[in-house]
Amino acid sequence: MEDSFKKVLFKYHSNVLDKEVQETMWALEVDSEKGHYQLDSIPFYGASIATNDIFKATFDEVEGFLVYQNTVTTSENSIILVMITDEAYDSKLLQQEFKNRHCDSEALNDTYFSIEILKSVDYTLIKELLDDHEIKGIINYAEPCLSKKHREDIQKVKESD
Repeated sequence: MEDSFKKVLFKYHSNVLDKEVQETMWALEVDSEKGHYQLDSIPFYGASIATNDIFKATFDEVEGFLVYQNTVTTSENSIILVMITDEAYDSKLLQQEFKNRHCDSEALNDTYFSIEILKSVDYTLIKELLDDHEIKGIINYAEPCLSKKHREDIQKVKESD
C-alpha cells in the first residue's frame, strides 16, 4: 500500500511569495495508466491545488521526479496559508483552534503553517477566526487555493447582510 504513495514535484509561481517555487508533496497513485494522482500533502507556498484533488503527473528524467502537469478533478477542499506576526503568540494554540473546527494543518516552522479546509466545513466560520486574529495583529493570511464551494459560503453571508 505504501508503494502507491509517490513524491511529486510541483513548479509554480507563488503569488504569496511572489516568486517561482518548487515544492515536493506526497500523492496517492490512483490510475497508473493515465498518470493520475490524488494529493495527500497540504501545500506550503501557495500552489493552486488542494488535498484530495486529482491531478496528472509525468516522470521527468532531468528532475528525477514525477512532475505535476495539471489538475483533473478538484476536491473542493481549500488551502489557507498563515503567518504568525505576533512573536509572543504560540502557533500551536492557533493550530489547535483550527483543529477544533475540523481543519488539519502542517507547520513549516513556528511562525508559518498551512491549513486544509475540507469541502464539508463552513468556510465562514474559519474566515471569521482568521479575520479576528488578523485584526488583533496576531496573523496575516492568504487564500491561494479557495474552492468554489468556500467562495460560495462567503458569498451567501454577504448576500444575507
